[in-house]
Amino acid sequence: MPTNTYVALKTSTLTATATEVLFDLTGITGYTDLRLITNVKSTSGSYDITYRFNSDTNTNYSRTILTGNGTTAASYRGTSSTYLRPNVDAYVNSSTFQFVTTDIMNYSNATTYKTTLSRINGGATPAVEATAGLWSKAPVGITTISIGLDVGSGTFAIGSTFSLYGIAAEGTTPAPKATGGAIYSDSTYYYHVFGATGTFTPLSSLSADVLVVAGGGGGGAWRGGGGGAGGLLGFTSQSLTATGYTCTVGAGGAGGNNAVGSVGADSQFGALTLVKGGGYGSYGGVLSTAGNGGSGGGGVGYSGDRAGGTATSGQGNAGGTGKDGAPNYGAGGGGGAGSGATGGNGTTTAGGAGGIGVSTYSSYGIATGTGENVSGTYYYAGGGGGATYQGGTAGTGGSGGGTAGTNSNTAATSAQVSTGGGGGGGGYQSASANGGSGGSGVVIVRYLKV
Repeated sequence: MPTNTYVALKTSTLTATATEVLFDLTGITGYTDLRLITNVKSTSGSYDITYRFNSDTNTNYSRTILTGNGTTAASYRGTSSTYLRPNVDAYVNSSTFQFVTTDIMNYSNATTYKTTLSRINGGATPAVEATAGLWSKAPVGITTISIGLDVGSGTFAIGSTFSLYGIAAEGTTPAPKATGGAIYSDSTYYYHVFGATGTFTPLSSLSADVLVVAGGGGGGAWRGGGGGAGGLLGFTSQSLTATGYTCTVGAGGAGGNNAVGSVGADSQFGALTLVKGGGYGSYGGVLSTAGNGGSGGGGVGYSGDRAGGTATSGQGNAGGTGKDGAPNYGAGGGGGAGSGATGGNGTTTAGGAGGIGVSTYSSYGIATGTGENVSGTYYYAGGGGGATYQGGTAGTGGSGGGTAGTNSNTAATSAQVSTGGGGGGGGYQSASANGGSGGSGVVIVRYLKV
């Protein structure tokens, strides 16, 4: 079955007059041909539209033109020119915008002369023209295309547009439209994954979906509360331009070492809403409160039942409450980012479960290997489980990177990287009974291949 192999690469719309527009093809790969579409007019006068490749000003350009105006038809041949000119009668003028379409065949190889086919109609002297062009410089790939009106004699008017498309051979995969991060793909999308802070740069304007997950909070020590998941936000159909967008990726919070855990660090894409790191879990050795964040950390049962930390609206859920009751004084689980995924409350015999993460973005995880795989479904931003005192049942971690608490004199495990999960609460008072660390966050940008 045929596939769409026609891909937008670069576009420019003039907000000020210009004598030349230059397209740099650096970083563009994977296409056999290019299509250049211009819709332009001049500020005054009538001109030929002209092209140069790789800034070549030598007499390496020639053209053969068929032209007709509805009454008569003619042909022209021009050789040894210092530029490629696809029109002879259909001049670009200052009255109306005029389309010119030019296909550039085998533009990147270094084994053949470069040929073009152009189509133009209208102009100051209305005509329909088809032009075959040749650039006979010793074979070399085209790296730049400059577009002018009689090579700088005329000036393009404000509002003139210039669009460059790539045409891939049937059955080949179009090249990525941006740089930055680790690049993955499925049958429909490219995914750029940032497991650490970096820059996403589109090669041209594009529409993209963006998933932002902050770092998860660390679990508390000594029958500690579970760490809250990092905040999670998804942004759809974002209109991005050919500029660099900073992808800030938050680290997971450290597990408590004879103390409360640490909050997870924030994540952000460009100027979109800041996504908050997960709150830390309470510590069972002193009168401590749970941390607030994207999702809240779990509370401990100490001098009364202590509430979990609060969440950031729209990014996660609150942590569970710890139970001040023998024999096991269960701590609360950290909140998760799933719908209604508040951390579970501790009981006298069990720690609270971490709130479940979000599976809405499972396709992102399948394509990139990020998130936590639970029977083929990928979750992000689950809360850590609450611990217990001297036995009992420790709370399970919420799917999405959150880890279980512990009910013995051992440290909890840490959440997986690139999940934003909360760390589990540490067990009974012992120097080794530390909380688990939260999982680092992740930023994923995806866009259609076609």
